[in-house]
Amino acid sequence: MKRPKGKERIIVALDVPDLDRAASLVRTLKPYVGMFKVGLQLISAVGLPQIVDWFYKQGCRAGQVFVDNKLHDIPNTIGAAARVISEMSVGMLNVHASSGLEGMRAAVENSKSGPDTGGPEQFRDTLVLAVTVLTSLSEKQCEEMYGAYPAAKVLQMALMAQEAGVDGIICSPKEIGVLRATEKLQNMLLVTPGIRPAWAAAGDQKRVMTTAEAVKVGGD
Repeated sequence: MKRPKGKERIIVALDVPDLDRAASLVRTLKPYVGMFKVGLQLISAVGLPQIVDWFYKQGCRAGQVFVDNKLHDIPNTIGAAARVISEMSVGMLNVHASSGLEGMRAAVENSKSGPDTGGPEQFRDTLVLAVTVLTSLSEKQCEEMYGAYPAAKVLQMALMAQEAGVDGIICSPKEIGVLRATEKLQNMLLVTPGIRPAWAAAGDQKRVMTTAEAVKVGGD
């Protein structure tokens, strides 16, 4: 897979409740970032088709939208949702690795098939990312929930995701090293939330790094 470079490595989270607040961020940052991430708050408030259509009207290029709704259900439901999302010409969608091998495989198969249905440049190559251990979980919380610390659990999930055919892994920057050291995962895209300046508050994020630290250890 072609690895992103320069500004293409930057994904901005639009964690806002409406499009009016999103608009100022998109207008200001569009020339300087690779993608905008829309999550459950904005999707619930506005609706995904409306959001995607709005992005294109702002002049965003095809595939500049990352739909962060973390699919987690039975394989048939995940596959159906992945098909609907990918047909909106978005750049990325994600699925929980804990939905299992078949759940992730359903997301991959249904995001790579079907006719083009619109969107600038008829963008059709929606990347599927597997969510491993949420960055809001501390090492202790991860061990209590999964019976393993983050590095071990993320590696296990990532290997299963690779077998399912996903394009990339979502993990905290703390686990980048162990994934990059694993031969089967060498070509995997690693997308890392929890990135912030050293002076910024961590909020509810437990496993974080600065941008420079994440790049140094091999994050995309």
